[in-house]
Amino acid sequence: MVSDHRRSVELIVNEPPNFLERIDGELWLVEDERENMKISYRIKEVVFAESSDFQHVMILDSHDFGRMLVLDGVVQTTSLDGHIYNEMITHVPLSIHPNPQRVLVVGGGDCGAARESTRYHGVDAIDMVEIDELVVKVCKEYLPAVSENLDDPRVNFVYDDGIEFMKTKKNYYDVIIVDSSDPVGPATRLFEYEFHRDIRAALKEDGLVVCQSQSPLFHRAVMRQTVDQLRDLFPIVRPYLATVPTYPGGFWSFALGSKRYQALPAHPFDKPTKYLNDTILRACFALPEFLRPDSEVGAAR
Repeated sequence: MVSDHRRSVELIVNEPPNFLERIDGELWLVEDERENMKISYRIKEVVFAESSDFQHVMILDSHDFGRMLVLDGVVQTTSLDGHIYNEMITHVPLSIHPNPQRVLVVGGGDCGAARESTRYHGVDAIDMVEIDELVVKVCKEYLPAVSENLDDPRVNFVYDDGIEFMKTKKNYYDVIIVDSSDPVGPATRLFEYEFHRDIRAALKEDGLVVCQSQSPLFHRAVMRQTVDQLRDLFPIVRPYLATVPTYPGGFWSFALGSKRYQALPAHPFDKPTKYLNDTILRACFALPEFLRPDSEVGAAR
């Protein structure tokens, strides 16, 4: 008997939705990044495909990027370079805070950010708040290169709306990591001022937050908005950059908001990583000339 999941995969292969196309007999994921740009990936296999209550979830095996998590037709992370993004969004704040004990990851259904947080022995508890339980289950089973089938007793999986969850915590976390998807649909609220204000309230008096702030080339307005909102709430704000080939332009930004600590590692960096090292940790805050006006928001007021 063919399982319901197998039937779903076979249906997608035979009758692919709009974001999967057959070109010269080959299956391609065609991602509509913006009105003037599409990004296409040649696909070996549809590993998993199913709709949750929130979105369409796929694991695809691609020729160049390996297995990838795709939500509503948009690539979120891949086996090839997912470690870059997850290391940069996690280790930067956890290296700057001298003694992080309670960590919150908002989103991050691929489990990569939570997994990297477990590399800090001083961290006692990691709350991972992801609205879509299916994403977590699928990534743990079918995307081990990113999730490493995360199984650490310090990780508390909370399947809830991160915005509402944040309102329940006051003066609680040392580090908050906002690993959100693109600012469309429900995720739009994760980029709004009210959410950032609630983050500040949920952090301890010396807490740190890092938000992914999109491409500094193609989504400059989102990056500027994120940095400006954090600047209004935190005395120290620093944008920083990484190269992530999967994402449009291969150039990605993050925004650090700190209540007390400057953007300097508290200890020599010694975690087992594939991308980040002590030199990159110190250099990632150096910005190209066209972003330098925004870099001034990092100065303490």
